[in-house]
Amino acid sequence: MSRDDIEDLVHRYADAVVHRDVEQWASTWAPNAVWDLGAGRRMEGLEAIVETWREAMARYSVVVQAALNGAVELDVAAGTGSGRWYVQEAMRRTSGHTAIMFAHYDDAYVRIGGEWKFAARNLRIHYRGPPDLSGDFTAAGGG
Repeated sequence: MSRDDIEDLVHRYADAVVHRDVEQWASTWAPNAVWDLGAGRRMEGLEAIVETWREAMARYSVVVQAALNGAVELDVAAGTGSGRWYVQEAMRRTSGHTAIMFAHYDDAYVRIGGEWKFAARNLRIHYRGPPDLSGDFTAAGGG
């Protein structure tokens, strides 16, 4: 197991967002995972995480998520690890409104049955707003 396994996990997650593939997206999470989107939006457990994702995705006609640079630390013997991955999203709501987001995820990983999964993903948004970047940036990445 190596950083490559975590890169694959992150990229499968982003690919599932782009293709709206709920099964693929759900397969990246541990059963008792935590997904924290900031601003009090914290889901615990796979069922709650997937339901929130389905509801969120229903508001968009298009979402393209690109995983950018990342850092990973793994304790292979323990089957745990942590990392930080930067992401960029371009989106169009079903209303036609467009926006972009620059953010990073602070992650925790766990190996289950030989496969790495997200134990937690904490989203820290740096910018979410008009594609012309006229909105406010948050240097500290607060949600």
